[in-house]
Amino acid sequence: MSMTPDLQQRFSNLGENDIDVLIIGAGINGAGLFRDLSLQGVNCLIVDKADFSSGTSAAPSRLIHGGLKYLETGEFGLVAQSTLERNLLLKNAPHCVEPLPTFIPVFSWTRGIWAAIRTLLGSKTAPRSRGAVLIKIGLRLYDFFGSRDQVMPRHRLILKKQARKEMPHITPAIVAGGIYYDAKISRPERLVYELVSDGLDANARSLAANFATLAAVSEGRLTFRQPDGREFSVAPKLVVNAAGPWIDHVNTLLGAPSHLIGGTKGSHILLDHPELVRSLNGHMIYFEADDGRICLVYDYLGLALVGSTDIPAGDPDNVSCEEPETEYFLESIRSLLPTLRFDRDQIVYSYSGIRPLPASDATAPGLISRDHSAPVKEPESGRPFPIISLVGGKWTTFRGFAEEVADTILSRLQRRRSQSTRYLAIGGGKAFPADAQRNAWISDAATRGGVAAERAEELLGRYGTTAVALLSSPSSYSDQQRLTGAPRYSFREIDWIARNELVVHLSDIVMRRTTLAIEGRLTLEGLREIAGVARTALDWNADRTASEIEDVVSQLSRFHGQALTGKVAAEPERAPRPASG
Repeated sequence: MSMTPDLQQRFSNLGENDIDVLIIGAGINGAGLFRDLSLQGVNCLIVDKADFSSGTSAAPSRLIHGGLKYLETGEFGLVAQSTLERNLLLKNAPHCVEPLPTFIPVFSWTRGIWAAIRTLLGSKTAPRSRGAVLIKIGLRLYDFFGSRDQVMPRHRLILKKQARKEMPHITPAIVAGGIYYDAKISRPERLVYELVSDGLDANARSLAANFATLAAVSEGRLTFRQPDGREFSVAPKLVVNAAGPWIDHVNTLLGAPSHLIGGTKGSHILLDHPELVRSLNGHMIYFEADDGRICLVYDYLGLALVGSTDIPAGDPDNVSCEEPETEYFLESIRSLLPTLRFDRDQIVYSYSGIRPLPASDATAPGLISRDHSAPVKEPESGRPFPIISLVGGKWTTFRGFAEEVADTILSRLQRRRSQSTRYLAIGGGKAFPADAQRNAWISDAATRGGVAAERAEELLGRYGTTAVALLSSPSSYSDQQRLTGAPRYSFREIDWIARNELVVHLSDIVMRRTTLAIEGRLTLEGLREIAGVARTALDWNADRTASEIEDVVSQLSRFHGQALTGKVAAEPERAPRPASG
């Protein structure tokens, strides 16, 4: 088990009455709540059977968005909250979240109005082929709901000639185009880890344990087993079930069976397609496929991310992008961008996850609400603690959801909120330099770390202001020692992550603390180099190191369609950051 000395000491001091709240599940909702409660002085323990953000939270469309499509179903409160939280994340996590101008192709002027009215009034069939009038109304509403803490420009509607100039490969069947602003998140898995880390920093009696499985539940005591076989037990005053698509399973283990989740599967593919990425010019295309489903394509770290599906599914432990989904994506973008070539040989990575949506009888998965709820199972005989289950929600709204649930818990514990998280920076977003101070920050960090200014800027973009700690930390590796196949990553980075970021497995490094895998940056030789660094940092023996390499290769092949070879995706071109208004 890999823990920092401080966290090891906290676990050794763990007493029977130390924990107020146990959070099971360290995805975005659990991590957000852990940080919020720890900031209020509540002693929390967050546990996950795998790594932080290794489940559904690692499989989003990597967007921070207000939910334009939720306007059709009349979920105005959700849109209002989502657009606000999007704007706040642009301020609080500037190292991970950035503006994303979005283009909507329009194929008619008036189509879809009556279908949209029927959906708004409760129809179970989704509207099709939204025309310019409908899109204009929707974008005006979207701007209105997003006006709180506004940081980005308002929308504009452009005619066909200008639209095809903006998107040169778009099908000539369009009559117009809409451009509005949302945001994208480059490293969602890191942000989840940073929330956990912030919670640990905020309260010296809070704890976190990844790869901790629930071994026993008896009379209010819960015992967890760690990878090395050691166990720890807690008797919490309250339990929060933040296990996402596993919520019903966890409630059964806790002796409180439920039927709360009716998840849907969302898959994505990433293409190594420089011509497409250049033509997007920093924009996302948000479009309706031929079957009426909403799809998207945008530049993600130099690759083209295409998504997503919305299919009823219920096995979150065995989920991957399947052949029909891949073909669906390729056919959809071929139809949208007919002058470009799209084929399987361009796919460098794929991923899938189960959205933990509420159980629903909706005929169209896209109509299941993305709003959240937190139903409570009150204590019963043999179970002295209440259980609050975090159902639904979306990545963007995690802070607001956490705030709501934290206030409920504080009330139950008869405590009061001492700090708001509304304008609280996250992880590497703390003290992030504004544009006017950016060059000075980079120069100072470069001098202190003994690296070129360009390198300091690269690390700032990757880790935020955490880059200072990375560059300042003693290491037996120099920054000039770079990974085979991924020359923008150094041995020194990997060493620092392995020693400081609660890494247990090699996959934690390449799939969550960094974006090496999803970028297509990994080669077998590079993976062996990373494993060698981790072996020294985490004291692995030769057998453990070989097993870790084999496990990563297996995971990438089974779940992500990536076969490691000596080859690596072409080095992505760096697109300019879009203006933020």
